[in-house]
Amino acid sequence: MIRKIAKLLFVIPFVFINTTVFAQDLEKQVLTVSGGTAAGDPVQLSIQDLEALPQIEYVTATPWHDGRVTFKGTLLSDLMDHLGAKGENAEIIALNDYRAVLPVSDFAEHAPILAYQLNGKYMRIRDKGPLFVIYPFDDKPELKTEVHYSRSVWQVRSIVVE
Repeated sequence: MIRKIAKLLFVIPFVFINTTVFAQDLEKQVLTVSGGTAAGDPVQLSIQDLEALPQIEYVTATPWHDGRVTFKGTLLSDLMDHLGAKGENAEIIALNDYRAVLPVSDFAEHAPILAYQLNGKYMRIRDKGPLFVIYPFDDKPELKTEVHYSRSVWQVRSIVVE
């Protein structure tokens, strides 16, 4: 019994420390949006900021996951509306500087989301997070193309609206 109590006393502080660090991570600014925003340039956003916008989930298969997975995030169209961002294209830039240009018309036509959760868990960098552009591939099979896969940027760090 004393061993069990000692183990708990050892483990509990780490659980609280880990929870506190994670809560701070949600407040950390993970996305910069610039160009064409009404609020001025650049706008910095955290996961908490994105969670304050309308949310959507897609259950879909991707080339990067086994089977169907659930992504949760906000529609890119809702993010652009929230920021008052106007333009014809949005350049999505990843942590490793991979870049893809998405026509803003895709936002209304195909409804890609900026996902921050995968199967109910916040995505870490090793999970292709913290942010991942996801199209509804299973709902719209016509999106299962190299063009749309190349626009599904993971580890998103910034968006430049042009």
